[in-house]
Amino acid sequence: MNRTILIIDDEEPIRTSLRGILEDEEYPVLEAASGEEALGILEQQEVAAILLDIWMTGIDGIETLRRIKAREKGRAGEGETPVIMMSGHGTIETAVSATKEGAYDFLEKPLSLDRVLLLLDRAIRAHDLARENRALKAQMETVPPMIGDSPAMRALEEKLLRVAPTEGWVLITGDNGTGKEVAARRLHALSNRAAGPFIAVNSAAIPEESIEVELFGQESSAPNGQKIIQAGRFEQSNRGTLFLDSVGDMSLKTQAKILRALQERRFERVGGRRPIQVDVRVIAASNKDLQDEIDQGRFRLDLYYRLNVIPIAVPPLKERLEDIKPLVEFFIKTHQATLPQHRTFSPAAFNCLKNYHWPGNVRELKNLVERMLIMAPGTVIDPEDLPEFIHLKPGATPTSTPWDTLLENENLRDARIAFERIFLKAQLARHNGNISRTAEVIGMERSALHRKLKTLGLD
Repeated sequence: MNRTILIIDDEEPIRTSLRGILEDEEYPVLEAASGEEALGILEQQEVAAILLDIWMTGIDGIETLRRIKAREKGRAGEGETPVIMMSGHGTIETAVSATKEGAYDFLEKPLSLDRVLLLLDRAIRAHDLARENRALKAQMETVPPMIGDSPAMRALEEKLLRVAPTEGWVLITGDNGTGKEVAARRLHALSNRAAGPFIAVNSAAIPEESIEVELFGQESSAPNGQKIIQAGRFEQSNRGTLFLDSVGDMSLKTQAKILRALQERRFERVGGRRPIQVDVRVIAASNKDLQDEIDQGRFRLDLYYRLNVIPIAVPPLKERLEDIKPLVEFFIKTHQATLPQHRTFSPAAFNCLKNYHWPGNVRELKNLVERMLIMAPGTVIDPEDLPEFIHLKPGATPTSTPWDTLLENENLRDARIAFERIFLKAQLARHNGNISRTAEVIGMERSALHRKLKTLGLD
């Protein structure tokens, strides 16, 4: 959790005094001697709260407050940072003016340090609560369900419902594209941590040289001597869920660093010395057989035991073919708003889908549905509209597609003509032969499109 406080005051003794008391309470502190300097710091560093003096040289505190709030309105994110105004010449009018501009509260100088700490604690708690409420609302709107009523999916849903309310760490296994992250997000949404963040880390996608900063954050110094704090994924997931995807692809060096943080539930940022305590629930996922990886010396046994408290396996699509129809209907529904009219798959097309072996699992099915919604000529998608590979048995070799034929052209002009023919034919089918609508979508004049179609033999 971010607890960094920014002090904005042109009087150095006041900044020094505040820094001392705040650091004694383990608040990281940043300082700015002017409103301009503070705005520069906020461009680089997120803070938990701001203490802002009203009477300063340069732009005063009220104008600085206006600019801080204007900056936040232009961003999507965690909402407004609480700003507590300070003044040695405070009046009711000044306090009212500051409140109207968005200040959280007002403090008179000389400052009561006890009141400073009390207001900061209240402000940060209120800000965190508002952030958690926004995150919970957004999550309830975006978490995809586990689609399917097959025995395999009913068993999976039953396990998710049983495990979610606990604090047990989970290891989700399954082939690529089966929906491991969907299962992890559902676990989080059903848990007591649902109001907290869900932070996903694709372990395979982060370069080895930057994995430590990505996970644990970094502390560095700006040219003006100010400390810059970058929170890592562990810190961002405090009081929520950390999802470590593709853990089987992590190097042994990275595994060792993660193991220590998981065991102690604390870590130090790169370049920092102060231990950061976190409260996270860890959900890991892998498409590899981690027992085999252990036997091959590529995965640590102690990390495996740490992660594999509750194992959950997500079944491949070939083991739940009866879920293909509800999955297809779900994917069509998600794209319905962008379609000119309702589309559906015929019973014969569904039979073809059920006879396919789906090496790419649900992800492959999702991509196929989107492709058919765009490319199929009619409102009902029939077997002949499906790609050739859907009709092949495993191991069979497909014949060339129109795109393969296109690439066989050695002459650029012939290839361009062939592409235009394929493209315009697909666009006309997508818009049910409506030339005016097709011309509008592809950015051509209707008369020019007529001429082009006649030239290509598509009129």
